[in-house]
Amino acid sequence: MRKNWLTAVICVVIAVTFFVAGFFTRNVFDALSPKYEIIFSQNVSRENIINFNKVKSLLLNSYYEEIDEDVLLEGAIKGMVEAVGDPYTVYYTPDMMKSFMEQQTGSYVGIGVTVFMDDDGLATVADIFDNSPAKAAGMRNGDKIVMVNGEDVTEITDLNLIVQKIKGLPDTEVVLMVYRPEINNYVELSMVRKVINIQYIESRMINDDIGYIQLKLFDEDIAQDFVNHVNKLIAAGAKGLILDLRNNPGGDYSQVVRMADFIVPEGLIVYTEDRNGNRQEEKSGSGELNMPLVVLINEYSASASEILSAAIKEYGKGTLIGKTTFGKGLVQTIIPLEGNAGLKFTTARYFTPSGVSIHGVGVTPDIEVSNDEKYRYYSIDEIPEGEDKQLLRAIDEVSRLISEKEHNK
Repeated sequence: MRKNWLTAVICVVIAVTFFVAGFFTRNVFDALSPKYEIIFSQNVSRENIINFNKVKSLLLNSYYEEIDEDVLLEGAIKGMVEAVGDPYTVYYTPDMMKSFMEQQTGSYVGIGVTVFMDDDGLATVADIFDNSPAKAAGMRNGDKIVMVNGEDVTEITDLNLIVQKIKGLPDTEVVLMVYRPEINNYVELSMVRKVINIQYIESRMINDDIGYIQLKLFDEDIAQDFVNHVNKLIAAGAKGLILDLRNNPGGDYSQVVRMADFIVPEGLIVYTEDRNGNRQEEKSGSGELNMPLVVLINEYSASASEILSAAIKEYGKGTLIGKTTFGKGLVQTIIPLEGNAGLKFTTARYFTPSGVSIHGVGVTPDIEVSNDEKYRYYSIDEIPEGEDKQLLRAIDEVSRLISEKEHNK
């Protein structure tokens, strides 16, 4: 599945530079010198600059109600960001920035789901956490959120804004209307928000020889957690590993590099290139994981999941099983702004060790396996283990690799 993101709003301001903490706008053809100003580059047309100031002046002075100038300027900032036409470039209001940072720490107040924008620009549930309000209310993978507390959100192109509307204070109610494709109908779900403490990594022994690690997101401490889980499984007798990256949307770039460093041999892990062709390489040291490894992927495995999967595949350190991944090969940078706002924007493309860009293409599995259609909208944890064809194939492959390794001793 490829996600074609919708864009909105045309902004006439092409380039701006903000000085100090406050904002003030003047007509650049004025001789006045205010304390704060917006400065336009010489490449901006004179007409756009005049129109910018004229529209601002008309709204401030002639609109039928009084308007807060800061509200207009924040709208101009949002317009600039939306005019880029990149779904991964987003202006975060203070509340949105707070929400984003909470997601990186593994704790927030909400309903306990991860979501993505589908081909039609609808917020779609990718995964549902155990013991969450969403699971208790009967939410399903694939549910498409169309209303939040009676507000239509189908025209909102910024996924983070929809997420912000769903979150709130603990013990408060939120009512979602979702479209459920499997029944071709709408379902209303009422939930009480609570603090969600997310376990982004879980592990267990599948049998005497095989360890299993499910990684739901690359959060800020996940690399060391991964190493700890691997060592725990080895101590329990694991001779081979299954790493489950299905439904993992990505996360912290530095963490996936550290994880890859633990798995692959010395060499290039990934590199990025910016608009000027500047290249930044991430390399692994001399250590590597020396045991049979299978990585499970699907169409919801994205970004950091694809970096790790591609490196493992290209170095021959494991077998990829499942479906072709999402195909997100862009790097975003988060810049804090004044007043606790922030800007997330795309700064580079990333490439696999062999120089392949997976953006819009994805990483293909070595062995393609699909689960039954009836489980299409299930979370990974909801699929009965005996009916998870991708996992069963992974167990067979790891068992074969373990036997092969022991035979070659």
